[in-house]
Amino acid sequence: MRYEFEVVGDIKGKARPRVNTYTAKAYTPTNTKDYEMLIKQYFKIKYPRYIPLENRVSVKIIAQFKIPKNTSKKNTESMLQGEISPTKKPDIDNIVKIILDALNTMAFKDDNQITKLEVEKIYGEEEKIFVKVEEY
Repeated sequence: MRYEFEVVGDIKGKARPRVNTYTAKAYTPTNTKDYEMLIKQYFKIKYPRYIPLENRVSVKIIAQFKIPKNTSKKNTESMLQGEISPTKKPDIDNIVKIILDALNTMAFKDDNQITKLEVEKIYGEEEKIFVKVEEY
């Protein structure tokens, strides 16, 4: 079984937990919670009757960043051909973490099932994330 979907819009990475200075309790920042919810909604819209995968899982994530407006035509062409990759925030590990946390218990029973992971940051016309989750 395979799940493939896109999340269109600004790409966000998993933020570190914060601590409330009054209660001394840790909490997840609102931006992180909102982006995880957005990922879940895109998944549920495409797969309303999803069944969590039970065997070993392979995940492929492509984070496509929009080309900056002040980029020259030569560099724009190089970016679209994959010769220049984005080296800006969010970090690739934080992108992976927010996506896997959002899909945990939905696309797969637990993220310890993931035994293969492929991640790439590229440039494109619009900002979006492509996610492919499959048993193998």
